[in-house]
Amino acid sequence: MPQSLSLGTRLRILLGIKLGVLEQGRQRFQLTETLELPPGAGQALPRISIVTPSFNQGRFIGSTIRSVLSQGYSNLEYIVQDNQSTDGTLEVLRTEKSSDFQYVVEKDLGQADAINRGFARCNGEIMAFLNSDDILLPGTLAYVASLFQQNPEIDVIYGNRVLIDTEDNIVGRWVLPGHDGELMRHIDYIPQETLFWRRDLWERSGARLDDKLAFALDWDLLLRFLDCGARFSHIPHFLGGFRIHQDQKTSSEYGSNGVREMKRIRSLHAPKLLSKAQMPFRHFTFLLKHIREDKRLSSFLKAAGK
Repeated sequence: MPQSLSLGTRLRILLGIKLGVLEQGRQRFQLTETLELPPGAGQALPRISIVTPSFNQGRFIGSTIRSVLSQGYSNLEYIVQDNQSTDGTLEVLRTEKSSDFQYVVEKDLGQADAINRGFARCNGEIMAFLNSDDILLPGTLAYVASLFQQNPEIDVIYGNRVLIDTEDNIVGRWVLPGHDGELMRHIDYIPQETLFWRRDLWERSGARLDDKLAFALDWDLLLRFLDCGARFSHIPHFLGGFRIHQDQKTSSEYGSNGVREMKRIRSLHAPKLLSKAQMPFRHFTFLLKHIREDKRLSSFLKAAGK
């Protein structure tokens, strides 16, 4: 176990908790599920707009783009918003030829500002953003679009994540046990690369990410969705891959920007005193359900010889 792991992370690993843990050892597993469209899925699926904020991730951005375009989704609008990268990213962008894809190179103020700029150029009914080192898993777009189409009462959809290394090998997983909106006010486990929402919700919640945030901008957006009365749905399937590498912001900025930003967001959105007192038990129960679901998956993978 790496020496840099915090005490809390070591305790989670000991207890079999994978949520919140990015370094999960040397485990490997293969995906065995195939996303199949729900029964009755229509042919005229809604337009999906995806934005990728980009800055000096030329090593991975080709994989990110291919994971979107290879979906073959017929009603896609995909924009890479690049902050004048100098590492070869632009050469990668120029090689991608698709009528569904465009890239914009201009100076921005950071990740949130880049995403806001990209979304200002989009008009899809369903929206998402995908970081330039993460990926979508095969079949995700058609599956999610069909769920939105068949469930008009749902505003936000997200799923489970796999963790991938620099060579695209799966090295871990987050299996969520379902959605808990009140717990989400205290802690964010939602895998951002699996997250999709409706445009009307985006507009009702202010139509922009907070560009003063550098770490917890997606959590802030989720809580604004919640405050607007959004209806969330967790899908018990792997929809996206979060890449583990040395330069990722999630690891490098947690101690500086991350803790401070999360404290600020909690102070704005966390429940009142009575509910706060119940949160440790609620959190514990959520994690127990996660362990059960992850063990169920492990048993299935062993039986399948994976």
